[in-house]
Amino acid sequence: MRFGVVRFPGSCDERDTARALSQFGEVRVLWHTERDLEGLDAVVLPGGFSYGDYLRPGALARFAPVMEAVCALAADGLLVLGICNGFQVLCEAGLLPGALLLNASRRFQCAEVELEVENRELPFTCACPERITLLAKHRCGRYYLPEDRLQELQRQGRVVLRYALGERFNGSVVGVAGVANERGNVFGLMPHPEHSVGVGGRSADGLFIFRSLVQALEGNGGDG
Repeated sequence: MRFGVVRFPGSCDERDTARALSQFGEVRVLWHTERDLEGLDAVVLPGGFSYGDYLRPGALARFAPVMEAVCALAADGLLVLGICNGFQVLCEAGLLPGALLLNASRRFQCAEVELEVENRELPFTCACPERITLLAKHRCGRYYLPEDRLQELQRQGRVVLRYALGERFNGSVVGVAGVANERGNVFGLMPHPEHSVGVGGRSADGLFIFRSLVQALEGNGGDG
């Protein structure tokens, strides 16, 4: 398996993401100016503060040269995973619906949270149990989508993760923690699977996300 992890100016979680993925295959770190993604089986946009979160999180990263290639290849079916700031970038780029707003508390918050896996048939969740626990750490993670579009998203099974009852600390509409595109090959989530790999006494449930990617790629004839 060959994974690409994008590094934007201001990214801070690309190393942990690359380290987690290296358990499952070869990892290539992609600078934000790169356009050549040839040979990659999946691309991950990591967490951090791309371009200093100027304007709003993800708004400038959306115009990075690497995103031109990501958008083009996503249209062809490339698997794309966005984590935290990466989720924000995917929404800004129009690859995922909705927006990530300031937390209801108006503060940065960090905690392990329990999540309900609403759709376990996607390439990112096919190896997941019904519930997983991941670390969440963000200031702008409150998912929003107008009611009519949200209902359509839910009917289509594109609300992939929800914060379990009692864990909905950021005020996301109906507890949304992660969504997918219509085709199912682009997925964004606010919690961090790369920080939930069993290190420092934390949950190891993030590995379910990465194992799902591998399982999906192997099922599609991946050569890793």
